[in-house]
Amino acid sequence: MSDVICIRDLEVFFRVGVPGEERAQPQRLLITVEMQMDIAEAAQSDDLSKTIDYFAVTKRLLQFGEGREWKLIEKLAVDISNCVRAEFGVQTVTVEVKKFIIPQAKWISAQATR
Repeated sequence: MSDVICIRDLEVFFRVGVPGEERAQPQRLLITVEMQMDIAEAAQSDDLSKTIDYFAVTKRLLQFGEGREWKLIEKLAVDISNCVRAEFGVQTVTVEVKKFIIPQAKWISAQATR
């Protein structure tokens, strides 16, 4: 299957980082979620119920960090992957989390496929 619905570089502010002082305040992250599924039926019928509602996924991701924190972006990427699979019925999802903590690098990222 090669059909993919993608939410690219969604800006969120989550508490993440190994040192406690880094997690003290939410920091800017960019999240990319690639959801693989067969979109043939949705394309044929033009019916939202036959595909992934990317607006609903986006709303869920924007709220995902409320009241939570992570030390590692690797864990955050896996947690998001598991959430999207469980709540939206996606069989295969790839999540990339970008973090902007090292000034000399454009970003640091972790990617998980589940």
